[in-house]
Amino acid sequence: MPVMTKSPKGDDIVILSRREYERLVLAANEDAADAVAARKAVARNEETLSEAELDALLAAKTPLAFWRRKRGLTQAELAKSVGIAQGFLSELEAGQKTGTVGALRRIASVLGISLDDITSSKDRSFEQRTKRPARRTIGRRSANR
Repeated sequence: MPVMTKSPKGDDIVILSRREYERLVLAANEDAADAVAARKAVARNEETLSEAELDALLAAKTPLAFWRRKRGLTQAELAKSVGIAQGFLSELEAGQKTGTVGALRRIASVLGISLDDITSSKDRSFEQRTKRPARRTIGRRSANR
């Protein structure tokens, strides 16, 4: 537990345990790495999300549901452009079906995002079991495409 006190010169100081200090340093390093990644994404003109959009993405039943809404498409419009039934798309968005890789690739392409962007972390059981990341098959498109 941190202890707040004053230095001999009267400055406020906080005394932390080594464990708390190391946790703060780790968090600061992660924040710095995230900031570098964000600057690189912006420099490459990649699409970024606002805080409200990120909250909506995290609250969505599936990432697919969020991205379809963000693109301003109805389920019927997206399903027609991908060549699947609207009911099947509804089941994908509800997390009731997983879909084929081909269908998910077509959906990602129409939405202008990567395949990874529409699969939830729950769908990545291979990665969790093997501790190895799956290969990315579709690159992220820039926001103005």
